[in-house]
Amino acid sequence: MANVAVVGAQWGDEGKGKIVDWLSERADVVVRFQGGHNAGHTLVVGNVEYRLSLLPSGVVRPGKLSIIGNGVVVDPWALLGEIETIRARGVAVGPENLRVAENAALILPLHAQIDRAREEARGPRRIGTTGRGIGPAYEDKVGRRAIRLCDLADERSLDAKVDDLLLHHNAHLRGFGAPEIERQAVVDMLREVAPKILPYADPVWRTLDAARRDRKRILFEGAQGAMLDVDHGTYPFVTSSHTVAGQAAAGAGIGPSAIGYVLGIAKAYTTRVGSGPFPTELHDEIGEKIGERGREFGTVTGRKRRCGWFDAVMVRQAVKVGGIAGIALTKLDVLDGFSEVKVCTGYRLDGDAIDYLPAAPELQARIEPVYETFEGWQESTKGARSWGQLPATAVKYVRRLEELIETPVALLSTSPEREDTILVRDPFAD
Repeated sequence: MANVAVVGAQWGDEGKGKIVDWLSERADVVVRFQGGHNAGHTLVVGNVEYRLSLLPSGVVRPGKLSIIGNGVVVDPWALLGEIETIRARGVAVGPENLRVAENAALILPLHAQIDRAREEARGPRRIGTTGRGIGPAYEDKVGRRAIRLCDLADERSLDAKVDDLLLHHNAHLRGFGAPEIERQAVVDMLREVAPKILPYADPVWRTLDAARRDRKRILFEGAQGAMLDVDHGTYPFVTSSHTVAGQAAAGAGIGPSAIGYVLGIAKAYTTRVGSGPFPTELHDEIGEKIGERGREFGTVTGRKRRCGWFDAVMVRQAVKVGGIAGIALTKLDVLDGFSEVKVCTGYRLDGDAIDYLPAAPELQARIEPVYETFEGWQESTKGARSWGQLPATAVKYVRRLEELIETPVALLSTSPEREDTILVRDPFAD
């Protein structure tokens, strides 16, 4: 039996929500280990669709313990709002089945204010953040001035910590010519939310250690994707946390030996939200068709996603950096009906062939994809639950992807419905 970490192998939006939900039925504990409420996971259970941002995907399943780890930056108002929304849909959520790491750093309204001010100041050089304050909250955490969940329990020290926080941020706002933040308003806001959020606070490292000792199955749920990792992604057009599986241990408070299998999620094509390089992006009717058929709009922001062919070079790099043992390939059905499909098998940079995505943004911007073209399939793959139900040309496409990314396909998703999944290898069985 293996505990499993699920991570994105592209630029996020790979369909992790469905795969995590599919796996969570067999898990006992589901843990979010990085990111904030900029993540968006869509689950379809029966005929009911759930859209989650902070809550782990296992929360919709009775009998599962959901944990928000210390690697997540938590907006308490967003979390409480999400809890109320999902309760209204008949899902029971309370401290008995949801725990939040007591040492998790908080996102405050001032972080979103700073985030938006920066993006406006950058103008055409903007990064394309969601404007929800995730980046500034991580900066405060690293700068050792963050307000953490446990701080809300001590009113005596809270005032001084708010003073330290505003000493930094008000100077920052003055530089932008923006209004400064009133100290008492922040203190009052935190005191008001404290009794609502503190019941969920927990030393989750201890809870996870007990679960591990009891041989319970733990599922670690990542947000975004490998190419948005703050170190290994297309910097500076990245998120502010580590999105690779190595973060699952540090962001949950458990040793890396507790993670037995890393499952990467990748679409059968590629999408990206926001700014930044995208070697296989399509600016034609094919790209538009993929976007329409795949319903490629951000779960959280509603922003239209950029679409392109599958980039095997990028996914192979994500596999190696992230220690991915198997891939869950999603949205194969979106490619049904195309006369031909393409896969990027290499790059050209200033006329030279290269087999990796370089770190420098200036080089990434000059990359040209090298494609291999495949015969498409006219038959429908939607809803297929076995290899025998797939067209031979679709199977050939998947097998070639495995060769190019040097990793086997462990699961194949053929629709948003959780049961429309072909299981090749059970991640929990390793």
